[in-house]
Amino acid sequence: MFGFNLRVAKMVWTAFLVALLLYLTYRVASTLIVVVFAIFFSYLVYPLVELLERYGPKRLPRTAAIGIVFLVVILLVAILGSIFGTRIEEEASKLSAQLPTLLKGSNFAERIPLPEFMEPLRARLLAFIQEQLSSGTGQAMPLAKELGLTVMHAASNLIYLVLVPVLSFLLIKEGPDMRDGLLSLLNRPNKKLWGAIIEDLDILLSRYVRALLLLSIATFISYSVAFSLMGVPYSLLLAGAAALLEFIPFAGPLAAAILAVVVAGFSGFDHVFWLIGFIAAYRLFQDYVVNPYLMSEGVEVSPLMVIVGLLAGDQLGGVVGIFLSVPVMAAIKIVFVRARAALQLRHDAMEKAEQAAAEKRAREAEKAAEKAAALQDAPGAATLDL
Repeated sequence: MFGFNLRVAKMVWTAFLVALLLYLTYRVASTLIVVVFAIFFSYLVYPLVELLERYGPKRLPRTAAIGIVFLVVILLVAILGSIFGTRIEEEASKLSAQLPTLLKGSNFAERIPLPEFMEPLRARLLAFIQEQLSSGTGQAMPLAKELGLTVMHAASNLIYLVLVPVLSFLLIKEGPDMRDGLLSLLNRPNKKLWGAIIEDLDILLSRYVRALLLLSIATFISYSVAFSLMGVPYSLLLAGAAALLEFIPFAGPLAAAILAVVVAGFSGFDHVFWLIGFIAAYRLFQDYVVNPYLMSEGVEVSPLMVIVGLLAGDQLGGVVGIFLSVPVMAAIKIVFVRARAALQLRHDAMEKAEQAAAEKRAREAEKAAEKAAALQDAPGAATLDL
């Protein structure tokens, strides 16, 4: 009536709501990032809360159990930081002080290990490296200034380091009630659909975050032990950098490997190819054995989608976008698969209902035909001839 189409109006309203949600997400991106990291931290701590509730005192309140776990985790982080942080800081200071001397040394060319077939190209490679270094010298001060501003900005936002544990504490404490309250607002079919989606997302995030933590710890232990035994300079610093970069999918481990090889080569390490071989063997073992085992459920995303997500995440949010790209892609896949399954079930139910209705109409028509035939065959049913 009056040219108004209810279906088109619903589509326009849905598109408007989606656009409004995306706009609000963009406007509060910083706050959402803090919330996302709080959610990730919650998934790291929550298994400890479950263990304490299962094996701890039966009358221990849930809030007290969460508080005890958070206190233990904070103390553990402080102890590990005091043990390894001092040495890592010393190695970082030593490297930053010696790096200009290493780059400008007269025997810089001889410290670069090359295969025998590339020895004739050593002079050309040295000229290219010197050209790149000389062209990059003019950018050193602006880069240092930008880095300093970044550090000052992070220092001014140290309140986030306090907000993340606080938000994690509240999420663990009130998460089940929030989920039940959200599902209570939906009707029965949507409640079943979104309940399944939330359950799948819970499995996804729990496995993804815990796998990243375990992979980071494994990388730190393996690199620090192997680098120390091989005599690689700044072994603990390189191992710590590799452990942190492990949280960035695909690009992080590659950057850690390049960093280790470059620093070792510039520092005069004589067995760079052994170092490359160890890193390659460790990455193969981790990427094809450990990683699939830890992420065996919930994070099944094709390599093509991972690469597209990494590129899009880099454009949208930089390092944070790269870090969130894989779980976001996996979450989108979960929602799509669950929604498609729900639509398929609804379609199958409608087909069964239509088939049942058609069979019912056929049976009724058959009974009517049988009844009409019985009336025609009954005595006195014949008409009188006039």
